[in-house]
Amino acid sequence: MNRIIAFAGSTRTGSYNKNILKTAVFGAREAGAEVSVIDLRDYPMPLYDGDLEEKEGIPENGKKLKELFNTHHALLLALPEYNSSMTGVFKNTIDWISRTEKGELPLQCFVGKVAGLISASIGGYGGMRGLVHARAMLENINVLVMPDQVCVARAADAFDEYGNLKDEKLKKSIEKLGANLVDLTLRVRGYHSN
Repeated sequence: MNRIIAFAGSTRTGSYNKNILKTAVFGAREAGAEVSVIDLRDYPMPLYDGDLEEKEGIPENGKKLKELFNTHHALLLALPEYNSSMTGVFKNTIDWISRTEKGELPLQCFVGKVAGLISASIGGYGGMRGLVHARAMLENINVLVMPDQVCVARAADAFDEYGNLKDEKLKKSIEKLGANLVDLTLRVRGYHSN
């Protein structure tokens, strides 16, 4: 069984990225994965500070997230773009859980993971610029990031009153990304879906 941890890089209740994450999660589950959807709002942490880490260690929520990452094979990430880059809450999360504790290998909770990236933005690029930075960071900490990604532009007009994507073709492409993440993760783990 493929285990995927899925979350948005936004804590906002009405986040467009939380909406598209549901679509990608559906695709991954339809492809046979067990998906754990979390909200970073449930894991608040102070801004990363080396002095704070030395004094108090990794925050409890950082340890909980690290354990989740350790017990899952892949990451399904819906990442908004803030000022042409990734969000502070997403970067801070990665900064804390990348810290090594006694008995761990460096970047242990990231090594061998596969990630699928999607984004939604009110702008014309759909969050694409932020994904460039997220991709570079994730690859640098030994995460294999899928080459394909889906960006939803002009997100304020992309959803109906229930939070569902209006464009059926776009919806299917996000579902397919979720399914493709399952397939690639199986291949990386030495299994084949065919």
